[in-house]
Amino acid sequence: MTNLTHAVVLITGANGGLGEQFVHQALARGARKVYAAARTPREWGDDRVVPLALDVTDAASRTAAAEAASDVSVLINNAGVVPPTASYVELDETDLRSTMETNFFAPVLLAKAFAPILRAAENAALVDVHSVASWSAFGGVYSASKAALWSATNALRLELAPDGVHVVGVHMGYVDTPMAAGAHGPKLRPEDLVGAVYDTLAEGGYEVIGDDLTTSVKSALSGPIESLYTDLPTPAGATS
Repeated sequence: MTNLTHAVVLITGANGGLGEQFVHQALARGARKVYAAARTPREWGDDRVVPLALDVTDAASRTAAAEAASDVSVLINNAGVVPPTASYVELDETDLRSTMETNFFAPVLLAKAFAPILRAAENAALVDVHSVASWSAFGGVYSASKAALWSATNALRLELAPDGVHVVGVHMGYVDTPMAAGAHGPKLRPEDLVGAVYDTLAEGGYEVIGDDLTTSVKSALSGPIESLYTDLPTPAGATS
C-alpha cells in the first residue's frame, strides 16, 4: 500500500489533461512535493510543485531527471503519444519507431533510471499508464506499444516487489483530454481516472480497470480471437 501523505511524486507528461490531475490530486492527498515533468515545463503557482524539464525519449534528459529528483518515492509514467494513423501499412517508419520510443522504451528506461531511488524510498511505487489498447489491436502501433508496456509492467512488478516497490498498471478507454479530442464515444473524466489510480495505490491493488469497455475487452481475452475482433470471418466448422 502506498499512502501519498508526505510522498514525493514525479509525473511525466504533467502539462496534459491527465497529467494535471495527477499533480493536483497528489497534492490534495498530502504529497510533500510533486515534480511536474514535461519537455517544456510550466509554472504551477504552488511551491510544492517543481517544474522539471524532461524529454522521456532522451537518455541524457532521463539521467539528469534522476539526478535532480533523487528524493522521489512515486514515479508515474504518464507521457505518451498517438501516431497519425492506426494503419501499419500507411504508417511512416519514423512514426512507427517514435511511437514505440515514447510509449514503451521511455517508461521502461525511466523505471530503470529511478529503480535505485525507489528501492531506497519508503512506500515507493511505480505507476504505468497503459490503455484498453494494451489488450486490443485497434490502435495499430499505439496498441503494440501499450501491449509491450503492459508486459514490461508485469515484469517490473515481479522484479521490484521484493524491494518494497509497489507497481500499478492503468488500463482505460478514451479519457476526456486533448489527446482524445477527435475520438467518438464515451469518455472518462480525467479526475475520475486519477482518483481511481490513487485509490488503488492506497489499497495495495495492482491494476486499474477504468471503465466498462476495458472490463469487457479484458474478459474477451480468454475467448476465441474472433470474439474480440468481431469483423473477422467465422472459422469454417465453428458453431454459433
